[in-house]
Amino acid sequence: MSDFDEARWFKSSRSQGGEACVEAAHLNGGRVGVRDSKLGSSSPVLVFDGPAWDRFTSAVQASRFDQP
Repeated sequence: MSDFDEARWFKSSRSQGGEACVEAAHLNGGRVGVRDSKLGSSSPVLVFDGPAWDRFTSAVQASRFDQP
């Protein structure tokens, strides 16, 4: 059994309901998993430690990834 088998995956509340979404799950040890919602359980999972996830979400909220 992997860390992902019993993970409770969720989409952002800002998700538009389309298929181009990511899902996240809180994992053991304060880690966060991120996967492609279109692929569901067959999706590869990116795993961030807590501090890296916090830096990433802070950057998103600050619009650092917005394209001109």
